[in-house]
Amino acid sequence: MELSESVQRGLQSLADPSAFDQTSFPALVDVSFQSLLSSHGDPAVLDQPQLKQIDQILLKQSHAAAVTLILEAVKQNADKSTVSSCLEELTFSAERIEIFCGTYQRHKKELEHLLTSIGTQPPRVNDVSWRLQYHMKNGQLDKVNEPFYLISLNTETKGTPEDINFTCTVEQLQDLVGKLKDAAKSVEKASQM
Repeated sequence: MELSESVQRGLQSLADPSAFDQTSFPALVDVSFQSLLSSHGDPAVLDQPQLKQIDQILLKQSHAAAVTLILEAVKQNADKSTVSSCLEELTFSAERIEIFCGTYQRHKKELEHLLTSIGTQPPRVNDVSWRLQYHMKNGQLDKVNEPFYLISLNTETKGTPEDINFTCTVEQLQDLVGKLKDAAKSVEKASQM
């Protein structure tokens, strides 16, 4: 796994028994996983009694580095041996590697679910309906005599249905159809590469 220098320094501090003893190391590992899995992002998560004696700057650097490693491992779908070898390179003891990897294995599925839920996806169009209408007069009682289309897109975003409604003139509809055809061709070309 590729990790930045600051993340590596934070993890090396976490590996140092003089900085994190036998009680503070597992506490920080647990806190790192819980801070990712908690829905409210509690800023007091580092206020554990086992972490009180540690320098706050060192604690925050090590916490950020541990969280970065966790997210990177989950993102790459790293198994226990990959995480273990990464920690070995950062001078973690076998006992600390076992603690970290055990916690990683316990929470990996939850974290995968969390990462897949992040981000936005454009809505998927399920159906289109349209209706042709004709403007005869506008609000100032001037004659307009123009056709226009009422378009309704039935879409779905993450299982939630939603209707998108808009109106357009004949020229705007022709432009929309042309752009949709161009987009379809681009997607087809990209899928063939």
